[in-house]
Amino acid sequence: MVSAPGVFKQSFFHGTRANLKPGDLITVGYPSNFEENRSWSWVYFSSTLDAAIWGAELALGGIKERICVVEPTGSFADDPNLTDKKFPGNPTMSYRSKEPLLVIAEVFNWTGHAAEQLQYMKDSLAKLKEEGKQQVID
Repeated sequence: MVSAPGVFKQSFFHGTRANLKPGDLITVGYPSNFEENRSWSWVYFSSTLDAAIWGAELALGGIKERICVVEPTGSFADDPNLTDKKFPGNPTMSYRSKEPLLVIAEVFNWTGHAAEQLQYMKDSLAKLKEEGKQQVID
């Protein structure tokens, strides 16, 4: 059997409530999707649609949740906030970069988590914050 190179590139997703469109760049220094009055020195993204959906659902703001297909413009690394800290290895395929992400497209047909599951996650994150345990490695 002969092995041929794949014809498909790896897909990456970014969940947000920001009003992004194809051609936009997601760069460091903008307000965090998850914490008021804080900006990150990294941009975060995932190879799994589920992780991006969580990102969109948990993002602050009252505007529409969005999932963007993105392309890293530079090097990137595993997201230490999920990799090994919460999940051994990187099953969520979550990454971060200091370089911008180029928005390629928006995913329109996605299904969010059940309301009970989303509320449980929000309650769990609120409890961690109250206990001072919701620390992000930035």
